[in-house]
Amino acid sequence: MQKFKRIAKISFLSMLVLLGNIVAGSWIYHSIAMKKELALTPPPGKMVDVDGHAMHVYSEGDGAQTIVFLSGAGTSAPMLDFKPLWSELSRKYTIAVVEKAGYGWSEVAEVSRDIDVMLEESRTALQLADIGPPYVLTAHSMSGLEAIRWAQKYPEEVEAIIGLDPAIPSVYEVLPIPSPLSMIAATAFARTGLIRLIPPIVNSSAAIESGYLSEEDMVTYRSLFYRRTLTANMREEVKQVQANAKKVDKSKVPVEVPMYFFISDGNGIDIINWREMLAEYVDQLEHGQYVNLDVGHYVHAWKPEFIGKEIDELFMHFLKVEGVGDVN
Repeated sequence: MQKFKRIAKISFLSMLVLLGNIVAGSWIYHSIAMKKELALTPPPGKMVDVDGHAMHVYSEGDGAQTIVFLSGAGTSAPMLDFKPLWSELSRKYTIAVVEKAGYGWSEVAEVSRDIDVMLEESRTALQLADIGPPYVLTAHSMSGLEAIRWAQKYPEEVEAIIGLDPAIPSVYEVLPIPSPLSMIAATAFARTGLIRLIPPIVNSSAAIESGYLSEEDMVTYRSLFYRRTLTANMREEVKQVQANAKKVDKSKVPVEVPMYFFISDGNGIDIINWREMLAEYVDQLEHGQYVNLDVGHYVHAWKPEFIGKEIDELFMHFLKVEGVGDVN
């Protein structure tokens, strides 16, 4: 019996050593790979200094109206994530993608993720990149809160809001927030580079599966995914989101700002009445419209041509015809 116990103990310790070696080896490879990838994937837009940390702003086009893209929580590569849609619009409009701290090419920074802090960072980054208001804010998921807050605080800067399956304040009264333990485990999985051992994780992302990115884009996307998954800023946003939603909810709904929501089928979102909640918000507005799409949460990856056409032919036309008609 003692012999069997000793063998079991040795086997257990051997497994721990083997596991430790795998994790250590993964971390070393991950660190080396990131250095090489950083050199091969320079930021395509402007890097601007916002309160001591660098933020990336990508812009394209020279149209009179400026469409600003704001990414959802945890989106590793916003510039590429939105590319299927902004490519449809940049020939006619000026487009800009603001990457928040800890996203894309922007630095990870020790900064508050209070909604007003993030808003001021976005405004400052755009101004430093010589992209001035007014803006048509095009917000995905959690950034719906920032777009609404922008309209509440600076209505003169917001020409309209395009919601790409956007979050609204009431969503966070019912949406489950990831547990601290699950966040810690997922973060460790990403930081040690173990995430690289399972390519289907990154390859199943909407941007890559959509088929709109080039081979070069996909290489860059994967690089950003591996170094910008669950950054400290992303995790802090999740911790802060319910408080941010309450702050936005306490202020008046910007009913005078035109909005057009493109709403997903709700799959993957733990809210049964997702579509109804977003539709009810739009119904409060003086000039609001929404359309239900039978696609997943990243609507801009699955339906870029349709959304681009709707923005261009219907919504932008409405904005130019001041006071004529009601798209509600």
